[in-house]
Amino acid sequence: MFLNDLYHALDPVAFTLGPLTVRWYGLAYLAGFILAGVIMYRYARRWKLDLSVDDVVNVMTGICMGIIIGGRLGYVLFYGAGSYWSNPLSILALNEGGMSFHGGLIGAVVGGVLVCRYQGLSIATMCDLGACGAPIGLFFGRLANFVNGELWGKECDLPWGVMFETGGNVYRHPSQLYEAVLEGVLLFVLLWVLARKVPPRPQGTFMGAFLAWYGVCRFLIEFVRVPDVQLGYLFGFVTMGQLLSLPLVVLGVLLLVRARRLGRPQAVC
Repeated sequence: MFLNDLYHALDPVAFTLGPLTVRWYGLAYLAGFILAGVIMYRYARRWKLDLSVDDVVNVMTGICMGIIIGGRLGYVLFYGAGSYWSNPLSILALNEGGMSFHGGLIGAVVGGVLVCRYQGLSIATMCDLGACGAPIGLFFGRLANFVNGELWGKECDLPWGVMFETGGNVYRHPSQLYEAVLEGVLLFVLLWVLARKVPPRPQGTFMGAFLAWYGVCRFLIEFVRVPDVQLGYLFGFVTMGQLLSLPLVVLGVLLLVRARRLGRPQAVC
């Protein structure tokens, strides 16, 4: 099995420099942030928006901080099952893993909004640009999950099944790669196609499409992904990931309807 051989040939540690250990997971975050910023700037130029490199860097800085803080706090609140309250300092142990996409999304929006307000930038347009760049980060993040052998799927007998070190002596769905394709590659292509139109589509179009697509894909992937062991299934058959993704679908559809109805043009200020 090619994917199984590939997984066992990969090392979560990219390289070491003396006492410094650099992991692919950290590099994935870095690459995602940088490339998302590049996408935002290039799309702004295509849409003929007067957005400077400094503007993008500042907004991306706020988004990055929001993702890290929100992603960690989201994991603690949504998936921690109360275990962190007995040892609050463990919340800061980012090296031990545990990040939530939904918490990171909230953090990214909050961080980006604060910077936009400070710099007088249009929140709606920056959200659209940020949504166009986000699939890049999701793609690299899920690849890093695969390398780490975490967030694997249920047992399967498919040719591309993978036997993860922490998943027992059985082959499992490489659900990380399913998400990398659906939430990363395909979502990026969808938004790229939408973004090619000049003048650009109305404010809210891209954020709406991003939320709706991600929510649907994440909800479906959860059917083949093993839920976090500390939570298991909610209500007997629903996972926390599915529960958190449904509001994204609803919000995404509402944003798309609102964008079409109002037709507000993209603008920097």
